[in-house]
Amino acid sequence: MFDRALNALLKRPLTAVATHLVRRGWSANQLTWIGFALGLLALPLITLGHPLWALAAMALNRLADGLDGTVARLTRPTDRGAFLDITLDFLFYASIPLAFALADPMANALPAAVLIYSFVGTAGSFLAFAVLAAKRQISSEAYPSKGLYYLGGLTESVETMAVFTLMCLAPSWFAPLAYGFAALCALTTVTRIVAGIRTFRPD
Repeated sequence: MFDRALNALLKRPLTAVATHLVRRGWSANQLTWIGFALGLLALPLITLGHPLWALAAMALNRLADGLDGTVARLTRPTDRGAFLDITLDFLFYASIPLAFALADPMANALPAAVLIYSFVGTAGSFLAFAVLAAKRQISSEAYPSKGLYYLGGLTESVETMAVFTLMCLAPSWFAPLAYGFAALCALTTVTRIVAGIRTFRPD
């Protein structure tokens, strides 16, 4: 919901850093993989009881995620880069509730499962829409620089990271936060299904 506004706010500083990285020979795919590796560090950190350190790993992941797309636009965006970006993002997002489940299975396993299930809904509806939008050559006016059709919703990257931050700051509140965010993800999935039904009418 807030991704577009945040992207506009960060565009200038990200471009400045990305320009410096391009001059030093960095590629977008390198940043994507490094960001993914940094993000996955949050999983063992949360599991071992260090959620505040996990916040640092997640912040670095998001920084790399912003930089890889900017570097791609400054050089040459590729389908491989777009594929890696969205795939590794979804794997990173799912790793956080998994980490909390591993940290305290008795208290967190069920809410983590519900949250990951809700992520399947948001990710599946997002990617299904993108595939069919590409097939019909429909482009996104809201996110024209994305490598695939970016269908927004109530729960996007900014909202997801805000909830993950709250979970790390207050681990004992993981269950209510997970259930609450899962409900918002369900609403996002419903709105995307409705958007798909309205957009992809029979020819």
